[in-house]
Amino acid sequence: MSGANGVTFEPVELARSKVLQDHFRETYAKIFADPNTPRTVVIVPSITFDREVMARIAGVHHYEERLLCLLLLLRFPRTRVIYVTSTPIATPIIDYYLHLLPGIPAQHAKKRLVLLSCYDSSDAPLSAKILARPRLIERIKAAIPDPHAAHVTFFTVTPLEKKLALKLDLPIYGSDPEVSCWGSKSGSRKIFREAGIAMPAGFEDLKNADDIVDALVTLKERNPALRRAVVKLNDGFSGEGNAVFCFQGAPETGLREWVGEQLPHLGFQSAEMTFDAFMEKFELMGGIAEEFLEGKIKRSPSSQFRVDPMGTLETISTHDQVLGGANEQVFLGCKFPADESYRLDIQELGRRAGEVLASKGALGRFAIDFMSVKDDESAPWRHYAIEINLRKGGTTHPFLMLQYLTAGRYEHETGLFYSAAGKPCFYYASDNLHADHYRGLTPTDLIDIAATQGLHFDAAKQEGVVFHLVGALSEFGKLGVLAIGDTQEKAYQSYMRSVAILDEEGTRHDGE
Repeated sequence: MSGANGVTFEPVELARSKVLQDHFRETYAKIFADPNTPRTVVIVPSITFDREVMARIAGVHHYEERLLCLLLLLRFPRTRVIYVTSTPIATPIIDYYLHLLPGIPAQHAKKRLVLLSCYDSSDAPLSAKILARPRLIERIKAAIPDPHAAHVTFFTVTPLEKKLALKLDLPIYGSDPEVSCWGSKSGSRKIFREAGIAMPAGFEDLKNADDIVDALVTLKERNPALRRAVVKLNDGFSGEGNAVFCFQGAPETGLREWVGEQLPHLGFQSAEMTFDAFMEKFELMGGIAEEFLEGKIKRSPSSQFRVDPMGTLETISTHDQVLGGANEQVFLGCKFPADESYRLDIQELGRRAGEVLASKGALGRFAIDFMSVKDDESAPWRHYAIEINLRKGGTTHPFLMLQYLTAGRYEHETGLFYSAAGKPCFYYASDNLHADHYRGLTPTDLIDIAATQGLHFDAAKQEGVVFHLVGALSEFGKLGVLAIGDTQEKAYQSYMRSVAILDEEGTRHDGE
């Protein structure tokens, strides 16, 4: 059997993969029901997307730090974590996370943590780097006390990750690559159609420029008032594979010829993207074209779910996404939970899509993104499903941090989250706090600033600030911030205070 990235599987490998996943299903309930049951979690934070698209994201190799939130699994006293990265993560960053552990001494946790690295900063996918290092694979396997009580988790799961899991002889907590088609832009539209969820008018399974032109022409003919449309790569990441087509000046006759002439003037979300590069990717992976949703008031909520190895669908959370870029197509951060006026609607619509995905074999965490619009404050919201992220995403690590730090629970009846002490929790998070004057601030500098300025998570109050993507700070001036409060306003104020302090410290550092 052949797969993406030139990866192939022999029948014996596919049979072994099924055995591993079946065993995981059988042991899941026993192992995960008791936090004191010994287990090993191997974390490979691979982000296996198109390399050229990923290269346009500043400091993208530091996105491997997104899953450092899973180090808080070490709060379970008999859990072992093996974390593998392209290059070593600085010790101060690891210490920072270990000191966040509630109720467990950092020293006890450190004994159950194994950090391994490829020592390879190239732009190759992390899973490919590990596969190219058989001795590293053997070190990972040697660090697992009981393979029957272990699994591997990835950020994305492609044939590369499946091949690595087979080399490790471990089951994957994530959707098999055979299911990944439902997480593409085209696959998402098919799921939404099957689930009976409203989505923008559009067309999927487009292969080339002629297909795009045909789709754009048909959209305009069906809706003469249409002002803009969006063309998306099937496997774009964080909005970087999106482009906007403007119908301004479109003629009443000769529309197809005009669209063909205007197509090279697509508005790309990435300033470095060119039409030729975009079309090369489009012909390789395919994509969609759909109407650009207009509205005086627009929001971008999402709902998150998880399917466990036994096939049970669980509602995880809702968020309002914070988007940026020329046409607000690029993910910058999120607010939890989504707005009270529609969070339960988004949750229910997402659940309908989740049920379809579960029936097709989806496993692990995934998110459903929406665009919600209305013409004025008194009008009802109209919700349109936009895409499925059949993987971990930008909302995964903030919510996991909240969950692990507070030992709390999500209440799906209200869409709210409560700490173990019954306190409501809200947050504002960003993956993309970015300023040139942050460059040169090391992880040690950041921790010092956090300590002296009170930018930390207060376990007693169940509120405060946690940083991530810390490794990207010094070189790229980029940082992730999670601010938790007992109201959305307090969370946002905490976030803005953090930004103000970092700006002041970065500017002072710049002038020295």
